[in-house]
Amino acid sequence: MQRQQLIQSWLNTLFPQLSPVLTPASADASFRRYFRATLNNGDHYIVMDAPPQHEDCKPFIQVATLFANAGVNVPHVLHQDLDQGFLLLTDLSDKTYLSALNTENAHALYMDAIDALIQIQLASKTDVLPVYDRAMLARELQLFPDWYIAKHLNITLSDSQQQTLQKAYYTLLDNNTAQPQVYVHRDYHSRNLMVTTPNPGILDFQDAVYGPITYDLVSLFKDAYITWDEEVMLDWVIRYWEKARKAGLPVATDFGEFYRDFELMGLQRHLKVLGIFARLYHRDGKDSYLKDLPLVLAYVQRTAGRYREFGPLMKLLDELHEVQTDVKFSF
Repeated sequence: MQRQQLIQSWLNTLFPQLSPVLTPASADASFRRYFRATLNNGDHYIVMDAPPQHEDCKPFIQVATLFANAGVNVPHVLHQDLDQGFLLLTDLSDKTYLSALNTENAHALYMDAIDALIQIQLASKTDVLPVYDRAMLARELQLFPDWYIAKHLNITLSDSQQQTLQKAYYTLLDNNTAQPQVYVHRDYHSRNLMVTTPNPGILDFQDAVYGPITYDLVSLFKDAYITWDEEVMLDWVIRYWEKARKAGLPVATDFGEFYRDFELMGLQRHLKVLGIFARLYHRDGKDSYLKDLPLVLAYVQRTAGRYREFGPLMKLLDELHEVQTDVKFSF
C-alpha cells in the first residue's frame, strides 16, 4: 500500500490538475506490478512499479528503445523516476492474446505475432544485449532439480538419476548454444502479447537477451498457459520458418533440422519453467501457477518421448511421478 501511495504522489506531481486514479492492471512473476492511471480528461497510462531494491528499470528502457526501433509495437516510456522505480508508459491495450484467442481468430493473431518476432530478430546485433550463453541456460535448468524435484516433489535424486539428468542437460545445451543467435524476448507468449493496432502490442521484454533463434517461437507456440493441437501448431511453425527464410534470418535450411532445434529448445524452456512455477509457489507464495504445471509437464514428456537420446530422461520422469510424496496438485 505504501508503494501505491508513492505512485499516487508521483502522478499528482505529473498531472496536478487531472486527478489521476489508479487501478490494478497486472502483476507478473517478479516484484514488478502494473497499474492503469486514468485522468479526469479521459487519458490513461500504465505505471510500472519496480521496487529498486529488487528490480532495475534501465533494461526495460533499453529494450523498449531497441524493439521500437525494430518497428514493433511496444510501450513508450513517457516519464521515469528510477530512484523510486516508477515508469509511466503508454497504455497499449487491456486485452491479452490469452483472453482473446479462440479457434476463429488464432491464425490471424499468431501470424501477426510471427511477423513482429521476425522484425525483432532482423534487428539483432551482437554486443547489445546480454548473451544467453551456456552458463545462463545451465543455471536455468538447475531450477528443475532444485525446485521442482527437491522442493515440489520432495524427492532426492540418486547418483544414477543425477547422471541421467546431467547427460540430458549436456545434449540440450549443446543444441541450444549451436543455434543461430538473435534478440530473444524470453517470454514471448499469450500473456505478454496484447491485441492492438498495430498488432500485437508487446510487453514484459526487460529480460531480453541475445540467444537461440528458436527460443521465442517455443514461448509462442508451446505456451505454458494455452495449448493447440500439434498439427495446427506445426503449421504455424512451418509458416514462421518459411517467412524467416524469406526474410534472410539464419534458420536451418532443412525444416526437419529446424524443428528438432525448436523441440530441444522447448525441452530446455519447459524444464526451467517447471522449476520456476514450483519456486513461485514454495518461495513466493504464488499458487496461481500450480494449475499450469500439468501442461508444462505434458510438453516435457511429449518431447522427451519423441527422441531416442532422451529415453533415459523420460524414464526418470516416470520414476519421479510414481513416487511423488508431497505434491500440491494432481496430474
